[in-house]
Amino acid sequence: MTDATATYTDGRTAPVPPGAVTRWHAGRPALDGPLQQDADDLTRHLRAGESLLAALPPAPRRDEEQARLAADLVTACRTLRERFIARHAEQVYDGLTAGRTRFPRLAELAFAAAERFPGLVPTRAELSAERALAQADKHGREIDQGIFFRGLLRSPSIGAHLMAAMRAPTPRARELLEDFRRLGHVRLSTVDLERRDGAGYLTVHNEHCLNAEDDQLIDDMETAVDLVLLDDSVRVGVLRGSVMTHPRYRGRRVFSAGINLKQLRDGRISFVDFLLRRELGYVAKMLRGILLDPAASEAAGQTVEKPWIAAVEGFAIGGGMQLLLVVDRVIAADDAFFSLPAAQEGIVPGAGSLRLTRLTGARLARRIILQGRVVRATDPEAELLCDDVVPVDRVDETVEQAVRDLSAPAVLANRGMLHLAEEPPDLFRAYLAEFAYVQAVRMHAPDVVDKVGRFGRSEEASA
Repeated sequence: MTDATATYTDGRTAPVPPGAVTRWHAGRPALDGPLQQDADDLTRHLRAGESLLAALPPAPRRDEEQARLAADLVTACRTLRERFIARHAEQVYDGLTAGRTRFPRLAELAFAAAERFPGLVPTRAELSAERALAQADKHGREIDQGIFFRGLLRSPSIGAHLMAAMRAPTPRARELLEDFRRLGHVRLSTVDLERRDGAGYLTVHNEHCLNAEDDQLIDDMETAVDLVLLDDSVRVGVLRGSVMTHPRYRGRRVFSAGINLKQLRDGRISFVDFLLRRELGYVAKMLRGILLDPAASEAAGQTVEKPWIAAVEGFAIGGGMQLLLVVDRVIAADDAFFSLPAAQEGIVPGAGSLRLTRLTGARLARRIILQGRVVRATDPEAELLCDDVVPVDRVDETVEQAVRDLSAPAVLANRGMLHLAEEPPDLFRAYLAEFAYVQAVRMHAPDVVDKVGRFGRSEEASA
């Protein structure tokens, strides 16, 4: 790889010193020593690499040679991060969790790592600056978080500890719990939760975007799921979409439009607080319950789980369809449809790739995920995805009957055994380890940036 020159806005050029990149590569640390020595070597080498990158023009103004040079530097830096965390994951995690006596959540853990091991993952300031950019203009710093979490989750012991930390009730839910117990109702920014006849009705009302998922919705969903699980008066959780204000669907309920592509285009979908938190947070809690004390893990009396019902009207797209794979009963209006268009969008459908095959079989799962097959509630294949298909005006009564059915005493014991047989926790951990890296890379891939950009332009044109 040859060296290149940087061009400033006033036309001056600042050459990367001849041979600087070659010398930087030659000085790559072996990272085969003790933790602190390797951490210091890593920081020193990454900072030198960042200095070389900073000497280049911003990405949109780089010529072909400068773009190749930047890609070479970025790839080499990420390779070092991978090597470091692969070698030192256990010691790194123990240091960040005080010997695993603390249970930090994902974001807290990542920022602590940024302070303790400079260069390993982005700092708060770096992510804040990145957050202000459109997806097309980002530097891809969240990929470094993907490398970090893949390295941690590949360890069975670390993964178990981190998954336990993410299944603890959130502080926000604990603050709201007494009010919910007393009033039986909580309204959050994008979710409305009501207790009625022993059921917790969780209604998504992100109406302006057809209940598409964004960072705020992920936070609200985890809070609401926690409240359902923590309130002893609730026996069953019910997921449903609200009545829309969108002109095309005004007056009709919609379950979910999946990830908010406009916010993805604008760079406002977070890798840690959305994509990872979603899988390890509220979706995991719906499937396996919460841990009242993560230090006690699965000890008797520490896990609280409840059966869940999803009532699908309109459509369940992307993340909405993924939720159907973890609930215990799916009731669909006869005009509803389901799809997982992640491959068309360029991303990975969460843990949908792990769970869909066991419901539909491999061939149909591939058609749905790889080819974008849409399954309508009235299609013969729909019985693999939902339990009841009823006219829209019968959804309410069918949900009420399902609540009564799932309130039977033996339901909890049997759903727990089914989940253990279908998806052992270590299988989920291993899947999430690879998902953490692959999804982070896909979020910044050129085809994804192009697709969400075209989506944004078409949306603005239609508006």
